[in-house]
Amino acid sequence: PEPEPEPNPECNSGKYAKALHLSLLFYEAQRSGKLPANQRVKWRKDSALNDEIVGGYYDAGDYVKFGFPMAAATTMAGWGGVDYKNGFVKACEWGNYKSMIKWATDYFIAAHTGPNEFVGQIGKGDIDHAYWGRPEDMRMARPTYKITAQRPGSELAAETAAALAAASIIFKEDDPTYAAKCLKHAKELYNFADKYRGVYSNSIPDAAIYYKSWSGYNDELAWGAVWLYRATQDEMYLQKAEQLSNSLGSPEELSWDNKGSGVQILLAAVTGKQVYKDRANQFCTRVLTQKPKTQDGLVFIQQWGSLRHASNVAFACLFANQKGLLANDVSAQAKRQN
Repeated sequence: PEPEPEPNPECNSGKYAKALHLSLLFYEAQRSGKLPANQRVKWRKDSALNDEIVGGYYDAGDYVKFGFPMAAATTMAGWGGVDYKNGFVKACEWGNYKSMIKWATDYFIAAHTGPNEFVGQIGKGDIDHAYWGRPEDMRMARPTYKITAQRPGSELAAETAAALAAASIIFKEDDPTYAAKCLKHAKELYNFADKYRGVYSNSIPDAAIYYKSWSGYNDELAWGAVWLYRATQDEMYLQKAEQLSNSLGSPEELSWDNKGSGVQILLAAVTGKQVYKDRANQFCTRVLTQKPKTQDGLVFIQQWGSLRHASNVAFACLFANQKGLLANDVSAQAKRQN
């Protein structure tokens, strides 16, 4: 049975608090590496201790550590903590949330093995998918795949920079030393992504089978820049994000692959400029009111991870609505996704 939260009259115990609690337990169940003494999912044990970089999260129902979607999930989760800390605190989950973020960022920092080098994947998809045992018992080969200046991966490096930049904001108050460490690696990884431009899934062909970069790397370069601006207030990053924002088209999703809509929403929030508000409004209106829906109102974007797509859009558009960025109030449609 899943661990239940300890009854605490000071904690919010509503349905969203319960969902938050279970979501964070899911991440604990996905942990790779040497598990801590306070691990709450007790049926999980240490695994993959011989990986070149130990730790991080397994992907979905398999045991490959795909760096690109891991970083994207961390950035989206980071967005929640940066802007809605009070919700985690009221649910008595702030400590568990920070542990969830740090499990990822510790791995990213360790995987950043040189200024222009990053371990982007550990494990090979077909070998991994042929194994149906527990991660604690696996003995198959787990190759390491890296991006370098010679084999660049701008999406992967910039997305990881975004995740680390968000983490630096989250830890700035409670652990400024760790926050500074995250920010240092975020800046270096962003510079790597921008200076040596290339599609990451060309440099890591195995990733292309499962997490190919369909949208290119401009959205991640803009996304990483806007997160670094939020973390540093350095105008250089804002200028970079604004410049790149004009090349992102009209995205139909907010996903591990395409962050274009997130860029427009965050730029609208940090600059207040009407051009970004208009783009944010167009995205939220189009996706939440014009996309196909199930009979109960769930937005259907694509078959792979349909709930993930709906929840990402709901989160981003509720954020935009609460910030007063949208001409059309789509809060009712967004809330229906939950």
